[in-house]
Amino acid sequence: MLSAPDRLAFMQRLREAQPGVKAPTVKKGRSPFRSVVSCMLSAQSLDRNTAAASRALFALAATPRGILALDDEEIAAAIRPCGLYNMKTRNLRRMCTALLEEHRGRVPRTREGLMSLPGVGRKCADIVLHFTFGEAVVAVDTHVHRVCNRTGLAEGKTEAKTAESLEARLPEGFGMDGHVLILNHGKKVCRARAPKCGACPVADLCEWEDKRVAG
Repeated sequence: MLSAPDRLAFMQRLREAQPGVKAPTVKKGRSPFRSVVSCMLSAQSLDRNTAAASRALFALAATPRGILALDDEEIAAAIRPCGLYNMKTRNLRRMCTALLEEHRGRVPRTREGLMSLPGVGRKCADIVLHFTFGEAVVAVDTHVHRVCNRTGLAEGKTEAKTAESLEARLPEGFGMDGHVLILNHGKKVCRARAPKCGACPVADLCEWEDKRVAG
């Protein structure tokens, strides 16, 4: 695992390599409920398919009560593009019911509160906290999970465990842009297949045993 000085150097270099990256700006009027629903629909789905499913669903209903008023068949048909639509339909119903019965219809603003909602895990909770409520948390998706475990920045057998490790090890000052910095690095450089180790700004810090082979 990387030492504290190396973790700081790691994140500083990612920031220098991505000068255009900025912390997310929370848009006024952005609906936390829509954010939670879209995040739930994004599981194992391409971004474009998630967007299509979200648009179709919100054209029918955009509130917990509105969604609960729909038939399962209506919900499933709307969200079909994002896949796993039957399971996601059930989770949406359970989540909307919990919001109304336990939170007066309002989306919780804490990780614990969000994760108490059916179908909402650590990654989804952190995405909503970060991009909707502007909290300094790093959401761990597939790309962030891979980069952390390959390089030694953080560790965990699951995305949730990696998130716990990263939260404890992330250098101060990177809570707002850390997610995008690591995410972009995972998409463009530290890719799942054919990673560009020869062009990596943190290659000398990385603890991945296969980096020279891959580079």
